[in-house]
Amino acid sequence: MNIQHKSSLLLVLILAFAISSGATAQTEPGTFTAKKGVYLEVGGSSGFYAINYSKIFHQKGKLKLNASAGFSIWPNRNIDSKTSWLPALPLEISALYGKSNHHLELGMGFTSYLNTSFDFDSETFETIKKVVFDAFIPLRVGYRYQKPEGGFFFRFGYTPIVTFPVRAGKIWSFNPYWAGLSFGKSF
Repeated sequence: MNIQHKSSLLLVLILAFAISSGATAQTEPGTFTAKKGVYLEVGGSSGFYAINYSKIFHQKGKLKLNASAGFSIWPNRNIDSKTSWLPALPLEISALYGKSNHHLELGMGFTSYLNTSFDFDSETFETIKKVVFDAFIPLRVGYRYQKPEGGFFFRFGYTPIVTFPVRAGKIWSFNPYWAGLSFGKSF
């Protein structure tokens, strides 16, 4: 065997050993192996309801960082009593603190949605309906039950909402009376 074949064989053996030892390494208790999840949220950062996808993107000891994104369609009743359905996109970053199945969850999000706005045309005396962009910032303090190996999980939390002005005529507001409940599956 020449030197090139020997070094290639040695490299393959080192890689095979590294892969096999990484696959058999024991994980620390409380380390999440099921880092992804799909869940339904009612209230909370979704506003009304949403189907969400989440992923734990960092974990060290008792601390885990999670990001989630969702989709919802909200009913919007107009002046003429017709209901239109407009999309909403809740995004959230949260920190989970806990070692086993039980976690304190602290988070913050950004929920963007479409809404209807009405203007009055003083020349024609008509009401003009427009679809406009709106958004709010949900905050979260709650409890999350999630097994590190995956399966059913749920969470509930106090989620006050800060609405901010994204267009002229809007003002900052704070709604302290909001909560949310979520349940789904992690994998």
